[in-house]
Amino acid sequence: MMRTHYCGSLNESLIDQTVTLCGWVHRRRDHGGVVFLDMRDRDGLVQVVVDPDTPDAFALADKARSEYVLKITGRVRQRYAGTENPNMPSGMIEVLGKEIEVLNTSETPPFPLNDEFANVGEEIRLKYRFLDMRRPEMLQRMRFRSQVTSKIRNYLDRHGFLDVETPVLTRATPEGARDYLVPSRTQQGSFFALPQSPQLFKQLLMVSGFDRYYQIAKCFRDEDLRADRQPEFTQIDIETSFMSDEDIMNIAEGMAVELFDELLGIKFDKFPRMTYAEAMRRFASDKPDLRVPLELVDVKDLMQDVEFKVFAGPAKDPKGRIAAIRVPQAAEKLTRSQIDDYTKFVGIYGAKGLAYIKVNDLSQGVAGLQSPIVKFIEPIVLELLKRVGAENGDIVFFGADKAKVVNDAMGALRVKIGHDLNMLTCEWAPLWVVDFPMFEEVGEGQWTSVHHPFTMPHGTVEDLKNNPAEATSVAYDMVLNGTEIGGGSLRIYNPDMQKAVFEALGIGEEEAQEKFSFLLDALKFGAPPHGGLAFGLDRLVMLMTGATSIRDVIAFPKTKTAECLMTQAPAPVEGKQLRELGIRLREKVGE
Repeated sequence: MMRTHYCGSLNESLIDQTVTLCGWVHRRRDHGGVVFLDMRDRDGLVQVVVDPDTPDAFALADKARSEYVLKITGRVRQRYAGTENPNMPSGMIEVLGKEIEVLNTSETPPFPLNDEFANVGEEIRLKYRFLDMRRPEMLQRMRFRSQVTSKIRNYLDRHGFLDVETPVLTRATPEGARDYLVPSRTQQGSFFALPQSPQLFKQLLMVSGFDRYYQIAKCFRDEDLRADRQPEFTQIDIETSFMSDEDIMNIAEGMAVELFDELLGIKFDKFPRMTYAEAMRRFASDKPDLRVPLELVDVKDLMQDVEFKVFAGPAKDPKGRIAAIRVPQAAEKLTRSQIDDYTKFVGIYGAKGLAYIKVNDLSQGVAGLQSPIVKFIEPIVLELLKRVGAENGDIVFFGADKAKVVNDAMGALRVKIGHDLNMLTCEWAPLWVVDFPMFEEVGEGQWTSVHHPFTMPHGTVEDLKNNPAEATSVAYDMVLNGTEIGGGSLRIYNPDMQKAVFEALGIGEEEAQEKFSFLLDALKFGAPPHGGLAFGLDRLVMLMTGATSIRDVIAFPKTKTAECLMTQAPAPVEGKQLRELGIRLREKVGE
């Protein structure tokens, strides 16, 4: 081995010992004829001092520059009083360098990898990702990610789960996003699809009797990207047999509790359970951030006879919603310009405006209110304020529109105000959201799956057929601080129920056989009751490390346009390869 120790592992217990380090020059300083090198490797930094008493080593240290790769042998010693650095694990000691070997030189990096890094744009970071990942911050995140996956494997192994790999080349399945397609050379005109998840295969493993399966699996979705989305992402995939939904949630919850306790020192209590219906009613979100104490209150019934068209239309629309958010003591905290900014903010979600009432003095009745809408709802305004629990000094905001628009806009506004006014009541707020709708209407009498078409509904086959609009599923999402980090369900294991779900989705028998014959056949041969869930590893690590994007916790991520700037992928391929695949490209429109 070239080294005896990692830089970041040196401490006072090694004083007077001779060590050999290999790493990169993080920073070089020349102080009064003595050269100081901050040496860096994956474990951290250590200060190396080289003085003229060792002329060969000194000459090499004097020529060394940032990102040179050096091998240094020297003696560990206590730092002089007043020069200690309590911010570094090795900050109480330094290495007196005796021998230096330059293993490789380096050109000047395109951006600094030390404290001057702050203003470097993401595009150049991703182009030179191999350099970006040398930064201590990125090294630490990737090390943390490795610790997370290691603890997950250990936890699931202890609980009797088997790690089984499933295929990456499979067939296209309807899971809500576009598939990445891979043309077949041997079966020209046919395509593999990269898996959006191992869903069907893990269900087949349960039919095969594996009982408890897990996999840390790569998944692929060709969809529009955001800060927490990537075209390829990593899933902690779990499936079990002979377990209830409560059993599965307890297994998953135990894993999350152990992760946060052992890696962050954070102890969670029992996760609360909340139905989807309650989450939407109180927080206008199926992944509510419970750190924010604000809640929505429905006031649609009070607006039935109001002539003000902003409220009258949604009040009479069966698919409309009118909801209010009371923000305690916000009248003095929020300026008119801030309220205007919130109006623009809800516009992002399709809201046409943002009505509000400032409550100055309730003892004066209507005269104690300040708002352009009071005159339009004067007969009911005091009853409305009583319902939302308004007090002097409060501001009450209103959303009125189709339910989806109100939920999207007011749910986001609730969280934004909570953060803007520093209203968070705790640092971490986990919960389970359960009993999701089975279907979402995409047209008159047309439905799509909220999760996927293999999700078990509550009730009987007849219940599902008679009232698909009201059907709920045995599904559960784990939510943390307003982010869904995992979700799953019990699966359909009865062919009759699976057929009924396909019928509700408009999937005929012929189409079902064409797309899912292998699963449907498997259900006929003693399929056990089974269910599972999957965690988004990237999102989980993002939350645990405090990163703002999953790109900061993935070694080689793509951009928001699904490009790899480092390798310049995707890229054209030679005509010969296309001919072997039986593919001819059409000219782009306009060429």
